[in-house]
Amino acid sequence: MKPLLIGPFNQILPMTGLPPKGALQDGQLPLIEKGGILVAGGKILQVDAYDTLRSGEFELHPVGGNAVCLPGFVDSHTHICFAGDRARDYALRNAGRSYLEIAKTGGGIWDTVTQTRRASGEQLVEGILARCREHLKKGVTTLEVKSGYGLSVAEELKMLRAIKAANEKTAATLVPTCLAAHMLPKDWSGSRDYLEMIMAELFPILRAEGLAQRVDAFVEESAFSPAQILPYFQRARAMGFDITVHADQFTVGGSRVAVEMGAVSADHLEASGEGEIGLLAKSATMATALPGASLGLGCGFAPARKILDAGGALAIASDHNPGSAPMGDLLTQASILGTFEKLSNAEVLAGITYRGAAALRLMDRGSLAPGHWADLAVFPTHDYRDIPYHQGQLTPSEVWKNGVRIHPTQEP
Repeated sequence: MKPLLIGPFNQILPMTGLPPKGALQDGQLPLIEKGGILVAGGKILQVDAYDTLRSGEFELHPVGGNAVCLPGFVDSHTHICFAGDRARDYALRNAGRSYLEIAKTGGGIWDTVTQTRRASGEQLVEGILARCREHLKKGVTTLEVKSGYGLSVAEELKMLRAIKAANEKTAATLVPTCLAAHMLPKDWSGSRDYLEMIMAELFPILRAEGLAQRVDAFVEESAFSPAQILPYFQRARAMGFDITVHADQFTVGGSRVAVEMGAVSADHLEASGEGEIGLLAKSATMATALPGASLGLGCGFAPARKILDAGGALAIASDHNPGSAPMGDLLTQASILGTFEKLSNAEVLAGITYRGAAALRLMDRGSLAPGHWADLAVFPTHDYRDIPYHQGQLTPSEVWKNGVRIHPTQEP
């Protein structure tokens, strides 16, 4: 089968050759004008000037009119496996109630736990697929997906099996994460410790069924303290799981746990101060900003500018969930974060491409390089700067996954 040549594009931003950590200037972005991408077997063979690539034998997919091509976006933190909604919570927050106040009166995470437990596995799969379709149309080709709305062995397994089943039916790549330590279940009445039960009963099944390689926990006043969660993470790490942490959302402590445990990422960080920023910057842990939660809760953003200036690595993810971040639009959120935190276009786009991929330890995507999966987000414009400028309102004209055009063609 002949390779496929896609192009010509006005501009290709391959996002290659850029540092994994620290601040970025737009002038550092590699830019290929009048370029093309040669694809075979779902992977990129070559990215170069279109006229240079035309010298070989290939099938041709012409791109009509103005077009800018970026790597498919990577959303490294979502909760898109859920049932129901939390519109009531949103109204209460806007009326002046705090996130923690709402949680203490039956709202918050426990409300979604109740609704998700009522749903069948098949209903959860359909919900995931519907949300994946929306993300794909907006250029997001890889999504991390957490459990955490089950909070029992049986219900967490229902969620993780639903994520696995959805991954087999969607064009997107779904990366599952076990978040059984989202909060202490309100109906927990066992004589043994909840976290000990999860470690003893759930972790081995995750391994046996290949349901997740990643373990997460919410380190916060309303969930688990650093002292409670350290043994949990130590057991997970000993069993070979990667660690990621819901850290410093309302109070600090979680980022220190993340660094101590060698976590792949510490996510949220809205409450992080100079000490936490310094720890993260000196570590190999990716700092992940979740601007959707700031918008949903009406609180400040993660200190993205300070993290980058300190030399830290910054990914940007949507936190798409039914409570604090129902919008789920990664590009819109990243663009708004850039405005408030004074991030360059290069820093915004890095956060949702190669640095987002690094937050999932995926080295085969997030940039357009030979050997990487041909995941492409094609925008109908002549200049890449239009993409963050329109704050998510400029949407892709084409989206490709593993060398196959999936948008505008409809896929599950």
